[in-house]
Amino acid sequence: MRIHFIAIGGSAMHNLAIALHKKGFQVTGSDDEVFEPSRGRLQRHGLLPASMGWHPDFVSEDIDAVILGMHARPDNPELIRAQELKLKVYSYPEYLYEQTRDKTRVVIAGSHGKTTITSMLLHVLKSLGRKFDFMVGAQIKGFDTMVELSDDSGIAIFEGDEYLSSPIDRRPKFLWYKPHIALATGVAWDHINVFPTESEYNSQFELFARTIEPDGAFIYYEKDKVLSEIAENLQEVTVIPYDEVTADTKDGNTIVESEGVKYKLGIFGHHNLQNLAGAMEVAMKIGIPKPDFLKAMTSFEGASRRLQVLAENDESKVFFDFAHAPSKVRATVTAVKDQFPGRHLLAVLELHTFSSLNKDFLSQYQGALDDADEAVVFYNPEVVKHKKLPPIDPQEVKNAFEKNGLSIFTNPTDLKQYLENIRIKESNLLLMTSGNLSGIDVQNLANKII
Repeated sequence: MRIHFIAIGGSAMHNLAIALHKKGFQVTGSDDEVFEPSRGRLQRHGLLPASMGWHPDFVSEDIDAVILGMHARPDNPELIRAQELKLKVYSYPEYLYEQTRDKTRVVIAGSHGKTTITSMLLHVLKSLGRKFDFMVGAQIKGFDTMVELSDDSGIAIFEGDEYLSSPIDRRPKFLWYKPHIALATGVAWDHINVFPTESEYNSQFELFARTIEPDGAFIYYEKDKVLSEIAENLQEVTVIPYDEVTADTKDGNTIVESEGVKYKLGIFGHHNLQNLAGAMEVAMKIGIPKPDFLKAMTSFEGASRRLQVLAENDESKVFFDFAHAPSKVRATVTAVKDQFPGRHLLAVLELHTFSSLNKDFLSQYQGALDDADEAVVFYNPEVVKHKKLPPIDPQEVKNAFEKNGLSIFTNPTDLKQYLENIRIKESNLLLMTSGNLSGIDVQNLANKII
């Protein structure tokens, strides 16, 4: 099979390209810019384009499939050439489905927690020596890539994203996968640029539930109102609600007891105990006994940038987390404060996504930082301008969060100086962003602070 990737440098795209290359496919690709870590990974496998830019002459009739990434535009010259030649053009979720048609597909969806639950399942399956295909949205310790496809596995575990499939396919990615087992963690409005109303966003999860194969299973967080209503109306599908695993916290550790056996886990927070409960339900559906699941979870260190500990000593920790949407920020802040109630918590949040920098969405953050003892919000007006959004006044941000004493930074230099001057004692620092804090080296920063 010869496969050509348009916009091969994307996070998911380059991982899929490497997975197909490992499977023995002939893979080529193009992009107008490729950054690390994609660049180095593609180079190691001989897949980095020799020159940047779009080259219609790279697209020929002998190509079996073209995979189109979100970074490309609908008027991309390579895409136009592929359409002229009547080549089959796939989005990457569509192609993942094609590669796993004959396998049991497990899809983890939700506005939050889907990467963590997917990571939990991958870790457990690998620990138990099970063979599986997968796609996950973060780097996980022990896995070289975020995508793997093979000919000899009978199961595929996919993280199900509700964002667009491709520039020419505006359906959510998770509508392609047609799961036999689907899990949904919760629904909290996001991606305002694609789903301008909350009801429109919520309806995508109903559509997702309807894609479950007959006699499949829908596993859902029972305290989520939207998911509960969806579950009530499902037919020809087994519905399985879950809450959260009961646990004790001791000396900063999470202890789960089952059938008289205690398991010390590296995860913490109510949201992660919910994630654990959901992952355990999926594991049991695919034949993994509860004791085996929990034993494997004792060595789980989490996905990259999910409450990742950058540095620590006996009295302080610096955490780094991908949290950016209101529900994720609220859950992450609460988790750190609950786990270390005696420590002062300084939470720093960067507003970076289209939704978070949109005035019409800002009010969703009300109370999201309330559990922090001290809080900072940073946003870069240049990023707002780049996203072609109306300017935001710092006071509008303060009004939206309604957090007493909230500090607002809009200048990257001022933020860097502020963070570098922090000295924490009997305190935790929580850095939250889906961006990069305007280029701050967070690991170096954490080492200095600790």
